[in-house]
Amino acid sequence: MTDSSLPASAAEYANQPVIEVQRDGVHYTLLGTAHVSKASIDAVNAAIDSGRFDAVAVELDEQRHKALTHPDALAQLDLVKVIRDKKVAPFAANLALAAYQRRLAEQLGIEPGAELKAAATEASARGLSLQLIDRDVGITFRRILQGLGFWDRAKLIGSVGGGLFARDEVSEADIERLKEGDMLESSFGDFARDTPTLFASLIDERDQYMAAKLRERGDGATHVLAVVGAGHLKGMSHYLADDQRTPQAVVDALVQIKQKRNIPWITLTLMTLIIGGIAWGYYHGGRDLGRDLLLQWVAWTCGLTAIGALLAGANPLSLLAGAVAAPFKPFRPGLPSGMFSALAEVRLRKPAYPDFLALRDDTQTLRGWYRNKVTRVVLVFMLTNLGTIAGEWMAGARILGKLLH
Repeated sequence: MTDSSLPASAAEYANQPVIEVQRDGVHYTLLGTAHVSKASIDAVNAAIDSGRFDAVAVELDEQRHKALTHPDALAQLDLVKVIRDKKVAPFAANLALAAYQRRLAEQLGIEPGAELKAAATEASARGLSLQLIDRDVGITFRRILQGLGFWDRAKLIGSVGGGLFARDEVSEADIERLKEGDMLESSFGDFARDTPTLFASLIDERDQYMAAKLRERGDGATHVLAVVGAGHLKGMSHYLADDQRTPQAVVDALVQIKQKRNIPWITLTLMTLIIGGIAWGYYHGGRDLGRDLLLQWVAWTCGLTAIGALLAGANPLSLLAGAVAAPFKPFRPGLPSGMFSALAEVRLRKPAYPDFLALRDDTQTLRGWYRNKVTRVVLVFMLTNLGTIAGEWMAGARILGKLLH
């Protein structure tokens, strides 16, 4: 059961929303905070100073915790591994979130999430057990994408990208929503509030996940302070009090990413059409038509892939790597042309330590993305892939047109 009444010892932070939950011999205090509020930092410090708690949990995952408490952690990132593990998109989303937070910090004079950082730092300083209960932001982003259709994905990317390079101040309405809601939800803009599927992955699933992580802790703590965004209080308290599933079952279900079908039907269909169309051209139209169809495919895929890499400011050899790989994409599922270009770019223009340190500033502007060797790799990966996709569509249309004639 839940009880919103506060014990007398908590009076010093009663100006912040608090919900108390008692379950399985553990007393949980859910302290709702605003991620851009000095009052929330004071409330967190007062709660920990009260001496009521033997453990503290915060709405952070390992990656965001490192970003807040160890700003130099990005400098240890293995960019080659990010590319090979196909995690460029989540990495780009993290950069977009960091840029949005930096804009807020400059405008409001307080670092977004400072109260979470304060909770983690103070808990460690006092020797209290600290638990990071939020789901990995990369998993959240991937689950969001797998639940959206093509056009909604495009709108989401446009929403995040548009906010990334915006130079105007964050509106008062957005700031007020941020005080009542969630940092990740706010960073996705109006699209998050208008898309139920995205909201489910962004808020409700994380409410379930964080409640389950609180229940599965094994440090023997009996009084736990959970510092979370105010927007999570209602959902978390419900799942913490009433969810009858085992914590492990909840966590396992909410970190799963749908695997792509074992049979890549789209790729196989494209490959069949290409080979079949070119073979049909050779058989019915002779060597000239067949060669012309083959050249159409190679020219369009190589050409537009090269243009995509050029727009990203790729090194000439990185451009060449993507362009050479492009015509063979249907025959190597899961290895996009952008991966070859990005890996070459990392080798040829290896990011240095200052590039990682400058990410917070450089992600604020489009010029910064091109100047910084880390973000330029991301641009090379994405724009090269877009060029390949455009080339495939154009080549397919030209081949079809030739065959119909």
